[in-house]
Amino acid sequence: MKTYLITGGAGFIGSTLSERILKDGNRVIAIDSFNDFYDYRIKLNNVLEANKKSLDFSSDLKDENVKALKNLVDSENYKLEYVDIRDLKELERIFKENKIDTVIHLAGLGGVRPSIEDPLLYEEVNVRGTNNIFEVMRRTGVKKILAASSSSVYGNNESVPFKETDIVDFAISPYAASKKANEVLAHTYHHLFNIDVVMLRFFTVFGPRQRPDLAIYKFTKLIDEGKEIPFFGDGSTSRDYTYVDDIVKGVMLLANYVENNSNVYEISNIGGSDPVSLKEMVEVIEEVLGKEAKINRLPMQPGDVNRTYADLTKIKNLVGYEADNTFKEGIEKFVKWYFEKVKK
Repeated sequence: MKTYLITGGAGFIGSTLSERILKDGNRVIAIDSFNDFYDYRIKLNNVLEANKKSLDFSSDLKDENVKALKNLVDSENYKLEYVDIRDLKELERIFKENKIDTVIHLAGLGGVRPSIEDPLLYEEVNVRGTNNIFEVMRRTGVKKILAASSSSVYGNNESVPFKETDIVDFAISPYAASKKANEVLAHTYHHLFNIDVVMLRFFTVFGPRQRPDLAIYKFTKLIDEGKEIPFFGDGSTSRDYTYVDDIVKGVMLLANYVENNSNVYEISNIGGSDPVSLKEMVEVIEEVLGKEAKINRLPMQPGDVNRTYADLTKIKNLVGYEADNTFKEGIEKFVKWYFEKVKK
């Protein structure tokens, strides 16, 4: 049995990954701050779903509800820690109290547009928080980590598909800049302290439990309710949407790689390698819902990239990864979850 420490463990990807690790018979220590970026109760439900539990929360207070959740889900194989990654002292306590085999660092603030509004907060959480993770690993002797980066680091890269060898020195948002900074920071700890690292460049992850502010969730809800959707630009911008189970599959393949090799520093795309335009994305959601969208056309937003498109050659050669779900199949699964778990 291996012990995985997952930061951001109550989030969309983190809870889905936790569920997979538990299913495989391994142990999870999930760290999450339950911050106010969106309704923290969504994360409570993520943890319940991942642990196949249910709980009627009686309090309106976050601390009490998280404590009730922790009391319910803590077990031999799963432990929930209500901790902010900026709290170095608490991180050090967790690492010292547990024998950790591999860290999967997913915690951080997401979103391009919010990062433009508060770039200092994004630097503080995403960069300083990540530095804390690497520093406590150095202090406690934990040597294996996979950490979330983002396709946003590619900016408006002219060459497609995006390769890990492309120059990514031209970020167009503070969020993207924070992720590039983390890749450089990770290499420093690898070089100086022999920490084995895989940086995960995720490409537009979607699926059950995704954040409600993200386009697919937002559009599904608004179209279903007969309300206008915000439609930025002419609809030609495209994203390499990747279903969350495919992301988890890639992470676990790369986890096995880093655990079984030494002197590792790798940056790896994880995507679907099949970009979908904004116009096509809306059309697929309309088709699956059986409803027509009401469109509010708006100008392009600052910091938004024109397209993302993952070259998967490296991850295929490294660990044999390929995506299992088409975009439409992923939308069908997301909509099914939405009606069963959100709109019930």
